[in-house]
Amino acid sequence: MAFENSYSSGTFPRSWVRNALLVLVAGLVAVLVAPVAVVPAGSRGVMTTFGSARNELYEPGLHFRWPIAQTMHTMNIQIQKGEGEGDAASKDLQSVHTKVAINYHLEPSYAVEAFKNIGPSTDVAAERIIMPATHEAVKAVTARFTAEELITRRTEVRDAISVLLKEKMARHGLVLDEFNLINFAFSKSFSDAIENKVKAEQQKQQAERDLQRLQVEAQQKVVGARAEAESLALQRQQITAELLSLRRIENERAAIAKWDGKLPQVSGGATPFINVDRTTK
Repeated sequence: MAFENSYSSGTFPRSWVRNALLVLVAGLVAVLVAPVAVVPAGSRGVMTTFGSARNELYEPGLHFRWPIAQTMHTMNIQIQKGEGEGDAASKDLQSVHTKVAINYHLEPSYAVEAFKNIGPSTDVAAERIIMPATHEAVKAVTARFTAEELITRRTEVRDAISVLLKEKMARHGLVLDEFNLINFAFSKSFSDAIENKVKAEQQKQQAERDLQRLQVEAQQKVVGARAEAESLALQRQQITAELLSLRRIENERAAIAKWDGKLPQVSGGATPFINVDRTTK
């Protein structure tokens, strides 16, 4: 009953509070005075003695340390992702809004230097180094290309930014694994102009293809007509020779059909034929 009354009134027995504090203090003491430190996988350890970092790099695993005096700090070397947006200007002074994404990691051998110069968190590196370097690289490269070239030569632009960004990050022990241009955005008027130009180019190409098709069809018709004319000429030649022969035969037959069996009479001069009486006596 006493427990229920104390709980309902919002207070706990003093012995409970004292015991909880003792457990908490004991846990803190255990952590502080523990003679070992653990470096997890995907990290490198940096040991500090009264706040001063040692130059030794600790691999993942269990390591001994002086309680209270020494502290093990872990530096993440796994691949991490960062995204950013910014405005730049093209070579022809068109406003360009860019959105990029990068994958990067801390070079393991540079963990101690990064801890000293940047801090124990790679998030700090992204904020202080990577994003500013990315914006600077994007602005430097986009200024080399016209707005239209930023679209038509996108791969070349991306590679140029990647090379410049790698150089800037390497100075701080950071490795660029991948760089991507997610989007280029221009003013609406310029976007409309680009769209109209693309449409005009497509229509021009379609017209050229139609013209080529018509030319081919016309050539095919000419070749077909020529072949047909040659065929007809050959047929006429054949038909004419056969027709003349047929007409000659028909004329001869007609002449024979009309002959009455009598030789033609010739007046005057010598008789070309002798009438021989074939009557047998």
